[in-house]
Amino acid sequence: MAKVLIPAALRQYAGGQREIEVSGATVGEILTALTGEHGELRKHLYNDEGKLRNFVNVYLNDDDVRYLDREKTAASAGDTLSIVPSIAGGRA
Repeated sequence: MAKVLIPAALRQYAGGQREIEVSGATVGEILTALTGEHGELRKHLYNDEGKLRNFVNVYLNDDDVRYLDREKTAASAGDTLSIVPSIAGGRA
């Protein structure tokens, strides 16, 4: 099983959990399993076309999956998947 780290901004959609263990052979399978268990997360991670939202960054261990094989990136038991939403704002 892989460990998925849930950011504070999304924990309310994951039963308040900080981390969740799910099975999957790829990043996509892990995210599918995660959103299968916590359906409210899906709309915050994916757009209407079923693609990861532009502001959602996903890291497998310390590697940004955008520079690997995206959702097809292979994962192993014991890996850590971090979901990191981009945050915009500040002074105008």
